Amino acid sequence: MHLLLEIPVFFLVVLYSYLEALVKLFIPVKEKCVSGQIVLITGSGHGLGRATAYEFARRQCKLVLWDINKNGVEETAEECRRLGVTAHAFVVDCSKKEDIYSAAEKVRKEIGDVDILMNNAGVISPTDVLSTEDQAIQKMFEVNILAHYWTAKAFLPTMMKNNHGHIITVASAGGHVVAPFLVAYCSSKFAAVGLHRALTEELSALKKDGVKTSCICPMFINSDFVKNPSSRY
Repeated sequence: MHLLLEIPVFFLVVLYSYLEALVKLFIPVKEKCVSGQIVLITGSGHGLGRATAYEFARRQCKLVLWDINKNGVEETAEECRRLGVTAHAFVVDCSKKEDIYSAAEKVRKEIGDVDILMNNAGVISPTDVLSTEDQAIQKMFEVNILAHYWTAKAFLPTMMKNNHGHIITVASAGGHVVAPFLVAYCSSKFAAVGLHRALTEELSALKKDGVKTSCICPMFINSDFVKNPSSRY
C-alpha cells in the first residue's frame, strides 16, 4: 500500500480501536468461564502453543498437549502441572492424518470429550516460491490447514451432539495480507481463515449455537520458525 494511503488508514484503525476500547470500558464483554474444561492444544511444545497452555492452566483447565517434539511438549506439560492442573502430553505429527485420528481416539478413551480444541500447530518456510521444495510446500498445507480438518472431524461430532464446545483456529495475519517469500504459507493461512468462516456459518445453519468458534491471526512471533521478525503493518 502506498504511504499516502497508509497514513489515513492507520489513523482510522487507531480511531476505531480507541472507540471500541471506550465502549468496552463501560460495557465490558463477559468472560467465558473455562475452569474444569478439557482443552486440547496442538503445537504446544513451544511458542504460542506453550504460552496459551500456561494461560489455560492458570484458569484451572485440564490440558491435552500435542506436539511432534517430545521434549518440548513434556516440558510444557510439566510446567502446567506445577501450576496445579492435570496435563497430558502426546507426541503427535499433525502432518499425518493417521497420527491425529489415533491420538484423538486415545484422548477420548483415556481422558474424555474435548471441550476446547485449539488448532495451533503450524510450519513456515520463508523462501521464494520457486526455491521452496515440494516437500516443504506439502508439509505447510498438511500442518497449517489439513490438520484442522482431521482434528475437527475427530472432535466436532461429540461437540455437535452435546451442542457444547469451542474450536479455535490459529491462522495468521498472513491469512489476510500477503507477503513475498511466503507464498505457500500465506496460501495455507488464507485457507485456515476460510475454514473458520465456513465452519462458523455451517454450525449456525445447523443451529449448533452451543459450539463456538474463534480465529486468531497474530503477526509474526519471534520463535524457532521466525527469528527477529519485523513489519510495517
